[in-house]
Amino acid sequence: MPNKIRDISESWEDVDNDIFIEKNVSIPMKDSAYPIRCNIYRPLEAKKSDSPLPAIMTYGPYGKDIPYSKFNPSSFAEIHQSQRSRYSAWETPNPVFWCRHGYAVVRCDERGFGQSPGYLDSMSADTADLFCQAIEWVAQQPWSTDKVGLLGVSYFAGTQWRVAARAPRGLACIIPWEGMSDYYRDRCRHGGILSDHFIRLWWQRQVITNQYGLPGRAARQWGDDTIEGDLPEAERQKNRCDQTVDNVLHHFRDEPYYASRDFRVEDIHVPLLSVANLGGIGLHLRGNVLGYMFAESKFKYLRFIVGRHDLPFYYEAEVELQRSFLDAWLKNEDRAGWTEHGKVAPVSLVLRTGNVGYNDEETERSLVRREEMEWPIARTKYTRYYLTSDNRLQPERFECDSVRMTYPALGTVEAQHKLQFFTSPFETETEITGHIVAHLCVSVSSATETEVVPWDMDLFVTMRHLDATGAEILYTGTVGDPVPVVKGWLRCSLRKVQSDHSRHRHYLPYREYFSADEEPMVADAIYEVDVEVWPTSVVVTPGHRLIFEVSSGDTDGTGLFRHVDQTDRDPRRFAGLNHIHFGKDRDNYIQLPIIRN
Repeated sequence: MPNKIRDISESWEDVDNDIFIEKNVSIPMKDSAYPIRCNIYRPLEAKKSDSPLPAIMTYGPYGKDIPYSKFNPSSFAEIHQSQRSRYSAWETPNPVFWCRHGYAVVRCDERGFGQSPGYLDSMSADTADLFCQAIEWVAQQPWSTDKVGLLGVSYFAGTQWRVAARAPRGLACIIPWEGMSDYYRDRCRHGGILSDHFIRLWWQRQVITNQYGLPGRAARQWGDDTIEGDLPEAERQKNRCDQTVDNVLHHFRDEPYYASRDFRVEDIHVPLLSVANLGGIGLHLRGNVLGYMFAESKFKYLRFIVGRHDLPFYYEAEVELQRSFLDAWLKNEDRAGWTEHGKVAPVSLVLRTGNVGYNDEETERSLVRREEMEWPIARTKYTRYYLTSDNRLQPERFECDSVRMTYPALGTVEAQHKLQFFTSPFETETEITGHIVAHLCVSVSSATETEVVPWDMDLFVTMRHLDATGAEILYTGTVGDPVPVVKGWLRCSLRKVQSDHSRHRHYLPYREYFSADEEPMVADAIYEVDVEVWPTSVVVTPGHRLIFEVSSGDTDGTGLFRHVDQTDRDPRRFAGLNHIHFGKDRDNYIQLPIIRN
């Protein structure tokens, strides 16, 4: 880095908000001349009396100095008044609120972002290690009680899983709120298929716009200019790892790019509250559920929510829940029983019953919440619904002569290439909560006489919910968009299942997605595959029906999380016709987790 590293910190009192602010504090890093820079917010009274405080930390790329009101003005206007201040930042706790409740708030710029110099390599092992060092530094400060908790949404939740697995000294608990725990499976490659559209938008708007050394940020009201000086574009390009490029170039989990971002959630032992949004069917939902399932924490809780990605974190009731959990583990003030086994139910589920519309906070508040003692729920009855060659979806096994259903490959949202299978109207209320698996007998063939080797086939599956009139019931997606019940994906060349792995379940097929697992398809050969569908919950009332949809590309309700990169889905390899085969010993079904009363 050509810029000379120096002390750029400053501090002041904000009497109106009763807080003391230290800005651009340099946290020294081992084996590096480049510090991590943070802002520290403390109650003014605690600062004057030198009273030690527990700390709430965040660490991420979006700019510790970019006001929420500038980052997303419309969203900022909608969050609760108690969570709005001049110091509020996107997806992070409001320092003014938390300082009033006896906490120090530490907000860090990740390496390579904002005022933290160095190489920008978001979501990497290196940046997680630096977060560890920052946590340990905070725990050792004279104003700290040695206890640190982590609280934040999305990116600021994903960093929690990664750093907790490294067990830094001082880390007492985490609340990963809508945050992936698996870089490959949750975010970048759904079933092995590149989810490129969101990553591209995210990178262009929220990542390189805050790179260390980028000029003009202050003029755009996008935080502060780099105090140590701007860097030219050529220098900034050398100083970053570009996710929009690397995720296209790399395909397998054992390649160094993905392997370096991998970790074991089984190494997590701190108390955790994982919050999963049932509408987040393209990014965080799976990670929150599986993170909870496989973390080794003695005290762990899974809470499901609905609504948009940005707002529920700031709802009054949800903030009070966060405070209750943090008070228990950081202050030894356990009002609810978080620190006693069995006092708080491990799982809190919201029941999506009826049609309350989407992107409507008031109607969503009417949904009933129910507590459970485990996930998956013990009284689950795993029930197969069979696909038929006349587009039905039925609990009875389907037998027929050999026949196949065909649809074109390489479909898109604009030109949907799909097959749909419908249940009869349900006669009784039926709750489907848990993990779904789709078992399909498939093949691929050419639409022309030209043979291309190796062949491949991408499966996109969707479960939809119809009311008694046949209209689809839609739910709130990440940005308030309408989404179906749930989706799943599989690249068929990566169909191999490691059934002997400790994470494998009959309702949750485990795949390594290693390069050695790739098995290209042979044209016209029939393969049996199991498609992992993301976890979900929905209540189907009498007269309502379900649709199971199989397609060769993204369909309605995909939203931002599209899979459209033509390098990853090369028409020379994927074009042609896709087939589902029926006949003797060829069962096609979805296994539904039905909850018994």
